[in-house]
Amino acid sequence: MILAKNIHKFHENNHILKGIDLIVNSGEIISLVGASGAGKTTLLQILGTIDNYDKKDNSELLLNNLDISTMSDIELADFRNQEIGFIFQFHQLLPEFTAMENICIPAFISKTAKKVAETKAKNLMDYLGIIDKINSKPNELSGGEKQRVAVARALINEPSIILADEPSGNLDAKSSNNLHDLFMDLRKDFDYTFIIATHDLSLAKKSDRVLEIIDGKIK
Repeated sequence: MILAKNIHKFHENNHILKGIDLIVNSGEIISLVGASGAGKTTLLQILGTIDNYDKKDNSELLLNNLDISTMSDIELADFRNQEIGFIFQFHQLLPEFTAMENICIPAFISKTAKKVAETKAKNLMDYLGIIDKINSKPNELSGGEKQRVAVARALINEPSIILADEPSGNLDAKSSNNLHDLFMDLRKDFDYTFIIATHDLSLAKKSDRVLEIIDGKIK
C-alpha cells in the first residue's frame, strides 16, 4: 500500500506540489493525468524515492507500511532496487548492451547471481513475447519491443510497485494499447501495483482510478 499525506515540493520559487493526499491499495492500477507541468512526474519521483518531499505539518509518505523519512540513503537505495520498478517514456536502455543485459542490470545491482538473473530475464522475455530478442541491441528493436525490454527490466527484482512515466508517449496507437493491456495482464497474473502518469485519457480510463493533477493538487 502507498499512503501519501500533505506532500509538498518546492523548486526555487515554484510550489510544484501543494499538499498531495493519496492512498493506493495493493494491486491497484492508478493513472495520473493533467497538463504538462502539473506535477505528475514530480509526484512519481517522490513516490519512487528518487526525490524528497518538503515536509509540512503532518506530511507523511508510507510505502509498504514503511516510513520513507526514517530511512538512510543506503536503505532507500536498497528499498528502491527491490520494491520499485520504473518505466520511462524513452526506455533509458543502454545502447551498448543486449536486451537481456539491459534487463539484468537491476538484478546485478542487487547482487543476484548471473545465472539466476539470466533465467529470470529469459522467463520475463518469454512472458512478454520478446524471447527472440535476447541478443538484440536497442537499435535493433522496434519502439514497442524496447518498451517491453524496459518493462522486463522494471520487473526483474519482482518489485511490489511499478511507476510508469508516460510509458506510451513515444509509441504508436497500437503499441500503446498493447502496453496498457500488458499492465492489466501483469496486475492480474502477479498483483503488481501500478501508478501511471499519462496524457492519454483513453488509455488512462482502463485503470481502476484516474486522478487529475491540476496546479499541484489532486482534483
